[in-house]
Formats: sequence, C-alpha cells, structure tokens
Amino acid sequence: MKSRIAPYLQSAPAMLWLALFFIVPLLAIVSISLMTGNSIDGYTLTWNFAVFPDALNEYSAQLGRSFLYGGISTALALIAMYPVAYWIAFHGGRRKSIFLFLLLLPFLVSFIIRILTWQFILSDEGIVLGTLKDIGILGENAHILSTPVAVITGLTYDALPWMALPIYVALEKIDRDLVEAAGDLYASGYQQFRRIILPLSAPGIYAGILLVGIANIGDYLSAQILGGPSTTMIGNIIQTEYVQNGDYPVASALSLMLMAALLLCVFVYARVFGTRTIQEYA
Repeated sequence: MKSRIAPYLQSAPAMLWLALFFIVPLLAIVSISLMTGNSIDGYTLTWNFAVFPDALNEYSAQLGRSFLYGGISTALALIAMYPVAYWIAFHGGRRKSIFLFLLLLPFLVSFIIRILTWQFILSDEGIVLGTLKDIGILGENAHILSTPVAVITGLTYDALPWMALPIYVALEKIDRDLVEAAGDLYASGYQQFRRIILPLSAPGIYAGILLVGIANIGDYLSAQILGGPSTTMIGNIIQTEYVQNGDYPVASALSLMLMAALLLCVFVYARVFGTRTIQEYA
C-alpha cells in the first residue's frame, strides 16, 4: 500500500506548485478573456468568445511583426554565436570556463540598463551614427532609433548568451574520437563539420532557437525603448491594453493566443527531438 502511495506523495509538492502558479493563473486569464465590461463598472463573465477573432483581426500586424522580428533576431544570434560556441568548445582548452564567464559578464547588468545603453549607442548623435555623420558616410537626417533595425539589434544582443550556451553544451558532448576518426579517413575539415559536428550539435541549435525565439517574440521592452509606433510588437499591445486602457479581456485573449502559438513551437520541437533534449540543452 505504501509503495503505491509513495510516488503520489513524492510528486505532491511539485503538483501543488504547478497548480498554484500555473494552472490557477491560466484559468484566471481564460475566464477574464471571456468577460465583457470596463474597468470602471466592472467585468462580467459572458462567455464572449468573439474577443479572440476580433483581437486577432485588429492586431494581426503586431502579431506578425513579433514573429518576424523574433525570427530575424534569432537567426542573427545563431549566425553570431555558433562560431563562438564552436571555438570555445573545440579550441578553448583549459580556459573554457573563463571564456564562458567573459561571454556572460555583460549580461550580469540589468536588462533595462543594457537596452538604454543601446538607445544611447543608436541615437542620432550616438557613437554609431555620430561617427558616421562626422566622416561623411551618412547624411545629417539619418537615424536608426524607432526603426526595425534598432529593435532587432536590441533583441539580437539580448539573445546572444541564450543561443550560445545550449550550442556549447551540445558541442561539448560530441565525442572527439569521431572527429579524429573522420580525419584519419581523409575527411576534410568541412566534411567533418558538415557530416559529424553540425548534425550532432543540432539539438543544441534548436534548443537555442527555442529559448531565444520564445523570449524575443514575447518581448516588449526592446520595441518600447528602441522602437516607435511603426515597430510595435504584440507584447506592447498587451501591455497597453492591460495597463493603459484597462481592457483586461483583450489583453488576456492576446496573451492566450501568443502562448498557444509559442506552445505549438515547443510541441514541434518535442516531437522532433523529444522532451529529454529540452531538459539537457534548454
């Protein structure tokens, strides 16, 4: 009898934590999304399912922009950090931990401080544009802030360590004897990379894409600080509807649709690589 009850008792704290901090809030968001009313007179549960297609129709551009910016910034982070992770894993030697620490060091600073720093760097008279204007490469009216370039730059920069770390873990797990054996069989460096290293590091790549993509698609501070009205993302709309407009049903509906889209990405990853790789690399 005790052996049958023991697994349930052991999992009870985790299940209680999951219920209190995930299931209950999720049910609350679902119920709020189906309400009608306003922040002054209050809200009533009317099972208003029309809020979902209405919100999607009204803010489809912002939702699409979020996936576009998130996808571009994720791809740029992958292109930038795969070589870095590869070099640390295969050529870092005894100083791998030092290189990883240096990689993470800038991100010990507050996220908001880092975004504000990029706002200064990309400002019209900042380090980048100011220098290019002084040497005559750009005209006086050139600007980067409030453009997609500024938002994607902020998203990409913040994603760098979260892309590098899972790729590094995957590269570290590759058996070096496989690479040496390929070299003994006269495989070129490119062939070793394409046939051995890249396929075996694929779970880390996709784990990095998953981590970075989910965070960047739902981000709103980068677009709020570095962007403008034409670069609004879905996170900005949710924040505006909830904080400024007090339209809790619309904000909840948008949050649920965004969460459903991101969970679909997680489901696809789990189907392709399995849930174990999420625990190992993510």
